Amino acid sequence: MKPISDIEAIIDEIKKFRDERDWEKFHDPRNLAICLSVEAAELLEVFLWKDNHEINAERFREELADVFYAAFLLADKFQLDVGQIIREKIKKNAEKYPVDKSRGSNKKYDEI
Repeated sequence: MKPISDIEAIIDEIKKFRDERDWEKFHDPRNLAICLSVEAAELLEVFLWKDNHEINAERFREELADVFYAAFLLADKFQLDVGQIIREKIKKNAEKYPVDKSRGSNKKYDEI
């Protein structure tokens, strides 16, 4: 039996919270994707017209948590292993952005 990761435990807590409120009926993939986009925009709003040192740290934490909430529920809806899909993406990005060509550069992979 594989051990439960911290991410899986967090997803279970989110689903418990959701299920206690009977909100799953609102959490179809379309609405979760919209929620993720809205929460990401609210995260951006924390930085609007401010330098990094001026942001409200508590609001930043709350908005970032909302982004994770929506993203984790969306991944769960499609039975995706969050750790696995992130590792797969890192591997793809490593191929697109080899260290010797991309170190210290902000150029996109097709420009390096």
